Amino acid sequence: MNTTITLPTDVYFFGTCLLDIFMPEAGIDAITLLEQQGIRVHFPMAQSCCGQPAFSSGHPKDSFEVAKAQLDLFPNPWPVVVPSGSCGGMMKHHWPTLFKGSIYERQANEIAGRVVEFTHFLLDIGYEPQDKGEPAKVAVHTSCSARREMNVHLSGWALVDKLKNVERVVHDHESECCGFGGTFSVKHPDISGAMVSDKVASLKATEAVEIISADAGCMMNIGGKIAKDEADMPKPKHIATFLLERTGGKV
Repeated sequence: MNTTITLPTDVYFFGTCLLDIFMPEAGIDAITLLEQQGIRVHFPMAQSCCGQPAFSSGHPKDSFEVAKAQLDLFPNPWPVVVPSGSCGGMMKHHWPTLFKGSIYERQANEIAGRVVEFTHFLLDIGYEPQDKGEPAKVAVHTSCSARREMNVHLSGWALVDKLKNVERVVHDHESECCGFGGTFSVKHPDISGAMVSDKVASLKATEAVEIISADAGCMMNIGGKIAKDEADMPKPKHIATFLLERTGGKV
């Protein structure tokens, strides 16, 4: 029995504040990849933050105000694609709690039901990357929220495994936190530093030529440690950029 996949004509793209400010090229690559599938991508210019930093730091009122500013950005019933499992998790799983009992509850729940993480979305639409790259060994890092709230470590793995010339290697600390944790890394720098040291050592042991992730915070933390102490290691790369490069779509 054949399964028919309905390709959406339009999607919203919520770029996340970290990607927008620190890694805009990764966001552009993600949009390019979506557009290559024949999808019109809408980027609401007023978007900012999903509210996760304040929420996870125990400041729900501040988080409410930040997240509230996003609610009117997605009026049409299109998927809201988020290139981050942690931000996607906040919007999909925590917005309903954050806005419960308020006048925004129904609106927040409706949007939450349309939120989909980038790699999961690509699998949902039947994306089949045609690998044009040379043989390469790749290690994947997935953020804690992406793994435990969104379960998208599986979709990230699945996309990488679709590339015929890519070998995905599993590192010893793959399921462990890199130490970023948003404000955790600021409040507990010594613990965070020890955690990212373990993570980078584990990644280095794989001898992977590419380190792939779908969360900018983790990429910044791991990349910072690599830049400081392991200059011979590859810098982390967003999975959107990696897929675009492997399929020949990035000039």
